[in-house]
Amino acid sequence: MNSEGDKHASEHSRRIAAQDRVVAALGIRVERAEPGYAVARMRVRPDMVNGVGVTHGGMIFTLADTAIAMASNHSPASSLVAGADVAFLSPSHEGDELVAVAERRTLAGRTGLYDARVETAGRVVAEVRGRVRMPRETR
Repeated sequence: MNSEGDKHASEHSRRIAAQDRVVAALGIRVERAEPGYAVARMRVRPDMVNGVGVTHGGMIFTLADTAIAMASNHSPASSLVAGADVAFLSPSHEGDELVAVAERRTLAGRTGLYDARVETAGRVVAEVRGRVRMPRETR
């Protein structure tokens, strides 16, 4: 996380982002992480596009998944995405700056629903709905 993002993140979400090798390898920057809301960015590199020159769907999903994880991890025990649906709506390309904004929609018991929108230059690239499973309370 950058210093601006640090002031908006819980200690737990900061630790998760700092230890995530995939986040580091892809150059994902978590700009904001607070309970129920997060913003993450990633610049599309040449090694992130597929054979037809558009951003690989796995890269887009990983950015959205990171934003959801940052929005849902603010207690000492880690929450995990238990499933997700993704709709790819328009292509992005090398050099594009992708921004994922994740928001909690509902929380029922230990299950939360989070939506993440991935955009570039004001255009929606993908929408992701993630089902997050919260940990049991430790006693």
